[in-house]
Amino acid sequence: MKILFVASECAPFVKTGGLADVVGAVPKALEPLGAEVQTILPAYPALAPQVADGDVVHEFADLFGGPARLVAARAEGLNLLLLDAPHLYDRAGSIYLNDSDQDWEDNHLRFGALCVAATMVALDGVAGWKPQLVHAHDWQAGLVPLLIKMADRSDAPRTILTIHNIAFQGLFPWTTKNLFNIPDHLFTHEGAEYYGQLGFLKSGLAFADKITTVSPTYARELLTPSFGMGLDGLLQARQHDLSGILNGIDLDIWNPQTDPVLPANYSARNRVNKRKCRDAVASHFGLSVEPDTPLFCVISRLTEQKGLDLLLQVLPNLVERGGRLAVLGSGSPELEQGFQSAAETFAGKVGVVIGYDEALSHLMQGGSDAILVPSRFEPCGLTQLYGLRYGTLPVVAQTGGLADTVVDATKENLKAKTATGVQFSPIDAHHLGRAIERTCDLFAKPKVWKAMMGTAMRTPVGWADSAPKYLDLYREVAAV
Repeated sequence: MKILFVASECAPFVKTGGLADVVGAVPKALEPLGAEVQTILPAYPALAPQVADGDVVHEFADLFGGPARLVAARAEGLNLLLLDAPHLYDRAGSIYLNDSDQDWEDNHLRFGALCVAATMVALDGVAGWKPQLVHAHDWQAGLVPLLIKMADRSDAPRTILTIHNIAFQGLFPWTTKNLFNIPDHLFTHEGAEYYGQLGFLKSGLAFADKITTVSPTYARELLTPSFGMGLDGLLQARQHDLSGILNGIDLDIWNPQTDPVLPANYSARNRVNKRKCRDAVASHFGLSVEPDTPLFCVISRLTEQKGLDLLLQVLPNLVERGGRLAVLGSGSPELEQGFQSAAETFAGKVGVVIGYDEALSHLMQGGSDAILVPSRFEPCGLTQLYGLRYGTLPVVAQTGGLADTVVDATKENLKAKTATGVQFSPIDAHHLGRAIERTCDLFAKPKVWKAMMGTAMRTPVGWADSAPKYLDLYREVAAV
């Protein structure tokens, strides 16, 4: 089966979050099942080597202000179609934000161009290859189902849209619709219009044949006003077309037995070397070495969505219990400053690196005892899956994919040897503090903690279960 993925980022080439990891992993998981996936994404500067080594398969004389071309390349086990449009993508800094941390003013053109190019591939194919189905990811690809519908062709492939995070919707002035020749009868409350604006994500939700999101619990949450971010009404109307398929991770990249970043490798059966990784994390963050108390970590965007303001409130209690904390992330200036101040106040107990470092994130997963994910909402989350894989027990809010992937250390689950971490609810500072207390108490019981680590590391977190579910959905949709 031939499938076109449409996405704005893809690991390991360009990444700002979990979307890239999923887009980079799912095609490789589908390939052994008989699926042939091409992934179209913008040719950012980081992809220059792949553009140079690839083959031009289509040229656009003018694509929103300049010439462009599609370059086919094979890299890192992926079949790529790179939209090489320097006037749109050849710029330094974030792929979404300018130097002032504001959205690029032409993001509607940058990702609209991606949608236009993807639609051309979907309808006409390139280099003798034409997809049977198009899988669009998040708002940046949201116009594709609408543009395909507008073409009104009997040979058009059917479409699926995956919501990775509904908080990001791609909203632009209503006049933007004219750039894509969207007719008035489709620019309605039931269609592409969102309170007088053009909604890229809303367009996809309204016109895709099926909608998926990245965990079963998040799919249910999206039907409520608390989580639907203004789109819950549309999703309720389409709930029979909505399903949640749990994310997985790339087991080759995230493997404590072979991870080249770790100073010493280890496995579920032999975890002795995790101590050496722990010492390396402590050294990197300037933390004291205390084997009898847990080393917590945070690897995250520093935002209120991630609940990290709650963590700042309970940090004194964490330190008082003897715990230590290593933080890697960036985001809200207030939260960045808050954690930096905490590192000064609790020197040797709290260490902070502002920014993102992929290698350091691997080291932290390998060397920490527990990873804190106190998100107010979390579509799926990947860091807790990495934690399970590395025996770094997740302490998570009971929401979205966190609720689906972590088994709480209740008395019953501990007795049954199914516990893999700690969950808390309601999502507030008090209950986060209690979860940290519970974690410290569990860590103080070495036999219990070791049993939980073993269970966590044996938990299936790859794509073995979810990839076939995607393929079944593709076949169902394409056969209609």
